[in-house]
Amino acid sequence: MKEKILIVDDQFGIRILLNEVLQKEGYDTYQAANGIQALEIVSKHSPDLVLLDMKIPGMDGIEILKRMRVIDKEIRVIIMTAYGELDMIQEARDLGALTHFAKPFDIDDIRTAVKKYLPAANSF
Repeated sequence: MKEKILIVDDQFGIRILLNEVLQKEGYDTYQAANGIQALEIVSKHSPDLVLLDMKIPGMDGIEILKRMRVIDKEIRVIIMTAYGELDMIQEARDLGALTHFAKPFDIDDIRTAVKKYLPAANSF
């Protein structure tokens, strides 16, 4: 069964880029432009990994991460931010985020991190 990745970012271009790259890698992908969509996808599809932007209008990444943890306390999350807000990054790490990327990111770095942090990669 293909591993499922949820991409949460309010920027359409970033969602499309990540979606295209990750589908080429053989993953099933889901996209969410906001927290409500993200939480619905987590509830219905139980993604194996979430790429989560921190700055999303309405419900920020920290709040989305907290609510995802209620649905699935083991969910694996990599955060992305265009802002160097160390306190937000630290709070996300305290909530269990695996790592973070600053935008603009190197797509190969994202690809490597996805492979590293997917559950299958850690089951050996």
